[in-house]
Amino acid sequence: MTSAFNLLDEPWLPVRTQGGAIIELGLLEVFAQADRIVALAETAPPSLVAQYRLLLVILHRALSSQDSQEFRLKGARQYYAKGLPLADIQAYLERWRDRFWLFDTQHPFMQAAILGVAEETCTKQKPWTQISLASANGNTPVVFDHSYDSEPRAISFAECLRTLLGYLQFVPGGLVKTLRDSDKAGPLANTAAILPQGQTLAKTLCLALHSATRQGVEDLPCWEQSPVTLADLRAAPKLATGPNDRYTRLSRAVLLLPEPEGGIRWLRFAAGVALEEDPHLPDSMACFRKGSTGPVRLTFTEGRALWRDLPALVPNPENASHPAAVLNYATRITYDSNLPVLVAGLASDQAKLLRWRAEQLVMPVSLFVDVQQAQLVRDIVKEAEDLFTQIRSLATKMIAEALPDSHNKETFSKARSLFDSGPSAALYFSTAERQLSQVLDLVSQNQDEQAEQLWQQALAQAARSVWGRLLAGMGGSVQALRADALYWPRFCGLLNEHLPEHKVAKEAVAP
Repeated sequence: MTSAFNLLDEPWLPVRTQGGAIIELGLLEVFAQADRIVALAETAPPSLVAQYRLLLVILHRALSSQDSQEFRLKGARQYYAKGLPLADIQAYLERWRDRFWLFDTQHPFMQAAILGVAEETCTKQKPWTQISLASANGNTPVVFDHSYDSEPRAISFAECLRTLLGYLQFVPGGLVKTLRDSDKAGPLANTAAILPQGQTLAKTLCLALHSATRQGVEDLPCWEQSPVTLADLRAAPKLATGPNDRYTRLSRAVLLLPEPEGGIRWLRFAAGVALEEDPHLPDSMACFRKGSTGPVRLTFTEGRALWRDLPALVPNPENASHPAAVLNYATRITYDSNLPVLVAGLASDQAKLLRWRAEQLVMPVSLFVDVQQAQLVRDIVKEAEDLFTQIRSLATKMIAEALPDSHNKETFSKARSLFDSGPSAALYFSTAERQLSQVLDLVSQNQDEQAEQLWQQALAQAARSVWGRLLAGMGGSVQALRADALYWPRFCGLLNEHLPEHKVAKEAVAP
């Protein structure tokens, strides 16, 4: 097969320019224009994170290959201030140009050429939707997607490549049934990945760049390694040698099959180079929060606002949570007072894909380095959570009081279900979030009293909004009015207990 579609030259990476235009560029042009590119413009969160990780590996290897001693001493700080070393990056890419062909007999990029000749796979093919986290395939239907395995539509080489990168990083563990019955999850499965962002793509890469590889450790990306063999694909899971290996791990073996007229419809597929997780060396972009049995990766939960997990992003001396290492890299480099943080990824439950999301938080840099300020962040989030828990308990009793047979145990369960399925949680936390940015700014300026006062005001407004919505939803029946009269004073007492700065008279009129 003739080599085709080289990633260095072919336009495939979507980027957003400073003028707002979205264009596609090859790797050489992306790095050449990195100081004039605002950010990558990929719309699928898993693929977006994977593309950033690919660029980070290339930059890291270019710096390590040219002058590893200088990289260890100065790191990315000098490149953040003066710009990327384009000559070193271009030299590295040209050196490995032959490994960046998407289609090649021996070294197809991020693929396993062995699948084309292996007895178990050479005559089998699957639709390209097998590697699409947004498409239906097999018995996993997706809303608004009606892909048909027997007749998949063709997609462009560029789109298929972007899809493949996201898949390899976020694929959940599960059945494979080729070379192995099942396979391990990708490096970022069920993870909300953290990526600090700068004003340009060049600055973003410097902020998120992992440290120089330790002497004596060979941390190579997949294209610098020998082509995978069947023995590699059948082998037991192995630890990553470092971020470069982890960011480019072939967690599934894939071989794309180009159509004669162009595009991709089919591919070969098998178990990949399984990744064994090292609890002592977690992914640089993963945060961990406290769980019932130990640290749990931060992920996206349905109906849960991301800011409720802020304690996992800031330092914790008690090690109850662990912020992503990439945040530590960024705070040592940036000289700005605020740090935008992209949180993107895919939530999954075993092999079931649940949702993907991408959000951006803008936080004062001092919150990531000052232990006392970080503690205040944990306190304000806990204050919001504790108040909502009490409101939920009180509201459940009020709803049960308004229902027939109010003292029955099943009635209470129904009331709790009615509250949980309603808009109360979303209304409460979204209302409180309106003041969060200003509160965090006050915390970063060590204006603790003003921050606490503003936060209590925000929580009081959020609580009253929830209670007012509950009363409106209960209607004007006799039972509802009686429940209102019974629980309104208790609600006022609850606010007075949790928010002493905003006391409410119990005889005041309900909202």
